[in-house]
Amino acid sequence: MASVCCDPNGLKRVVFQGLDGKRRTLRLSKTAKRNADTVARHVEEILSAAAAGNATDPKTSDWLRDCPEGMYEKLVAVGLVNPRDVATATALGPFLDVYLGRRTDAKNGTRVFYGHTIRNLNAFFGKLRMLKSIAPAECDDFRRWLVTEEKLSPATVARRCSLARTFFRDALRRRLIACNPFEGVGGGPKNNPERSRFIDRSTIQTVIDSCPSVEWRCLVALSRFAGLRVPSEALTLQWQDIDWERDRMVIHSPKTAHHDGKATRVCPLFPELRPYLEELFDQAPDGAVFVLPSLRPVSADREDWKAINPRTQFERIIRRAGLTPWPRLWHNLRASRQTELVEEYPAHVVSAWIGNTERIAAKHYLQVLDSHFDKAARGTSEPARLDAHAETENEKTTVFAVDSECLIGPAGFEPATKGL
Repeated sequence: MASVCCDPNGLKRVVFQGLDGKRRTLRLSKTAKRNADTVARHVEEILSAAAAGNATDPKTSDWLRDCPEGMYEKLVAVGLVNPRDVATATALGPFLDVYLGRRTDAKNGTRVFYGHTIRNLNAFFGKLRMLKSIAPAECDDFRRWLVTEEKLSPATVARRCSLARTFFRDALRRRLIACNPFEGVGGGPKNNPERSRFIDRSTIQTVIDSCPSVEWRCLVALSRFAGLRVPSEALTLQWQDIDWERDRMVIHSPKTAHHDGKATRVCPLFPELRPYLEELFDQAPDGAVFVLPSLRPVSADREDWKAINPRTQFERIIRRAGLTPWPRLWHNLRASRQTELVEEYPAHVVSAWIGNTERIAAKHYLQVLDSHFDKAARGTSEPARLDAHAETENEKTTVFAVDSECLIGPAGFEPATKGL
């Protein structure tokens, strides 16, 4: 805490304890007590922000900016601030390193995504480039460079320009720059329709039949018939999360856990999925916890999902089935399931089951199929057949009760536990 001391000769002093624990004295000239109190309040704010690793309050930032040179040098002398030539000249590379260090809330996958954009910014502008010297027109050049030199897809370019705008917005809020040069830089669409594929029932059944183990068959079924994210949600699923009697599953979602109320969701135990889970349950040893234990590497325990790569093995399985791997292997399985389900259930219910929003579903998941055109050409209101090769049993509609329990979890939920 900073306190004001008044000397007999009328001079004022602000006494405080520095971050190093030592007693410091900031000597002021002859000034009114209220002015000295103002300096003391700003000193306290500087110390508090530095201790917490946060930016100073805007009022204190304004006070430091407008501070006379003599007073500012006194603040430098007692270790409260850096010299002005250092404080106002921040280089791109060090700033981005500090920003990444502050984002302790970001998950590993997000940090990898940040790293790609940081690498691009450093490569184009240079690590030692001063933030305040980067002009908006150069940011347009950066976007074109991502397209022409880095050969990135339009969706990837859009995401990286958006993230660059976020980085510079942070610099703006910390008053390191006067304006955000990436503001207004068009990134383009963040999705790529050319990579969307609908994986029909006959195709996925061929793939499942080619899987090397019952766990792999269940993993593919969980993604295609329940829309689970792979690897995070599928490898987190436990036997206690499955309510066999009520035909429901509690899905833990590491990806959305940081959003309020999005750590878990409840979805039906779909009839297409149940045989694969039952087969695996019958073979599981007593006391088994996870549904897919042999597919869980050590990195799953620390939720380092980027270190888990089921894609390579899945591609081998698809080729073994005599098929060609499709783009976005796991995402398109989720998207195919959501596209199926919205033909039978309200969109908000399906989004609650799949674990996204209606807006995200419409933008990144739902697909327009040939069956929709066929239905329109027939001029009939009967549901479109999403799989021309589906067996009669797969075409039957199973009606699930939709109530508050479906969305937030059943009250009195008593899951079956293997061997307990």
